[in-house]
Amino acid sequence: MKNKSLQFLFIVVALIGINFLATRFFFRLDLTQEKRFTIADATKNLLQNLDDEVYVKVYLTGNGIPAGFKRLENAVRETLDEFQIYGGTNLKYTFIDLNAEYKDEKARNEKIATLAQKGITPTNVYNNEDGKKTQSLILPGAVITYKDKEIATLLLKGNKLSSPQEILNQSYEGVEYQLASAIKQVTATEKKKIGFFINYTHLPAVNQLDLITALKPNYELYPVDLRNSPTLDGLDAIFVLKPDEVFNDDDKYKIDQFIMKGGKALFFLDAVKVDSVAREGNMAQVQSVGLEDLLFKYGVRLNPNLIKDAQMSAAIPLDIGNFGNRSNIQLTQWQYFPLINTFGKSPIVKNLDAVYTKYAGSLDTVRANGITKVPLLMTSKYTSLLKAPAIMSYNFASKNLDANQYKAGVQTVGVLLEGKFESLFKNRILPNDSRFGSFKSEGVASKIIVCSDGDIPVNDFDRKLNTPLPLGFDKYSGNTFANKDFVLNSIDYLLDDNGVIVARNKEIKLRPLDKVALQDDRTYWQAINLIVPLVILVLAGLIRNFLRKQKYSR
Repeated sequence: MKNKSLQFLFIVVALIGINFLATRFFFRLDLTQEKRFTIADATKNLLQNLDDEVYVKVYLTGNGIPAGFKRLENAVRETLDEFQIYGGTNLKYTFIDLNAEYKDEKARNEKIATLAQKGITPTNVYNNEDGKKTQSLILPGAVITYKDKEIATLLLKGNKLSSPQEILNQSYEGVEYQLASAIKQVTATEKKKIGFFINYTHLPAVNQLDLITALKPNYELYPVDLRNSPTLDGLDAIFVLKPDEVFNDDDKYKIDQFIMKGGKALFFLDAVKVDSVAREGNMAQVQSVGLEDLLFKYGVRLNPNLIKDAQMSAAIPLDIGNFGNRSNIQLTQWQYFPLINTFGKSPIVKNLDAVYTKYAGSLDTVRANGITKVPLLMTSKYTSLLKAPAIMSYNFASKNLDANQYKAGVQTVGVLLEGKFESLFKNRILPNDSRFGSFKSEGVASKIIVCSDGDIPVNDFDRKLNTPLPLGFDKYSGNTFANKDFVLNSIDYLLDDNGVIVARNKEIKLRPLDKVALQDDRTYWQAINLIVPLVILVLAGLIRNFLRKQKYSR
């Protein structure tokens, strides 16, 4: 009796000790292969430094939600549970079922319209229930509130060319980033500064409107007169957007020294200029803006050509002949408008939808010591290259494709450069030069993104409605491509000191059952699941009974 009392006392003391240590030393173990419950260090740091309450309202819930969306809902709930561990009382969340919250249909529809305006687009989902096809409206998004600020984030994001199951899995992978990025934006106290050059491009302001609208809530944007600005000091990044005038050496020097000091840069350039010359086709001419030697020094070369992609390209209306006494105009694949759906290994482009390009050229990376080069945007392998100058005939669009003409392979359209860049002006600035005292021949670590299509961040303009179209919107197909996501991810990667974007690297593998094997061996596996446990139970009973007889027969 005494021994039992001592054992009981020891267990109680041990439990109290374990609980005390657990309160002092916090740790969690993630035993999943993909570490699906592990939060990135940058996300932890963000949540631990919240100075006020962040409230998350999730609208992805409700009765009758399909299994795939239920899995996404559970992923959001699990992620927010993890967030609360690090955010503590400063992070609260709730799931709102609009059907239960708004019994009145009119009020519910008004709320859905309000959420759609904020960016949470409703999704129609079809589901089979007892042999009947039912339709339900899903709102796969969340609204994050902090003090007097609010931001909405869409949780259903993926490559639209993937299967529905793959899109849901890609959304599952992106839950942490979508929520953490939204929290970072709504709680930001200081905004990074981005400069746009105004005197090297004739691109109308209306064609930059959607880009500026998307950037303005999270960044301070400055129009920069480079010719009259002595330096670019004070900016965090520069945006070189579709220039069409030649940069002089003084202005190239300013860009070079900005990067040497750790400034970030995005270049969206056209090495070929396209002009319409006649009904028969367009004229492609080499266009130099004077930045070629600067970029070559940093590790990239833009080629004076245009890519034709036979596998993935957008369509434009073309006159393919006469229909009676009228022109026969039909939407025809225009291979000079490649749809980019091949991406490199970077959080910038992970699970990104296709990117819409117009007259994109190819670029190559060249040797630059200490610079890491990561391809971001790539074409399909079925390409050919048109070297400028040349005439682009409309006739080829209506002809059958000859596979032998598309063997140029995968072409790179966008690349990320990281490292300590060497100045283009090294050994060119002499001691008697007034700039010598502040000149840096080698820089601190920086990042640059170069794309060989100036139209990626440019939106079209609807002249009939007198309104700008969304960035990445193809007015002929009605599809909106991921141009805006690509640009925003790029800027986020360049300027995010905390590295929240690293959360986009999370990968969760699909492990579907083999449906053929399941159908063929259904009876076999059912028998195993029913009989084997019973056999084990009977054997255990017989062995136990045998051992008891052996014990007591002695």
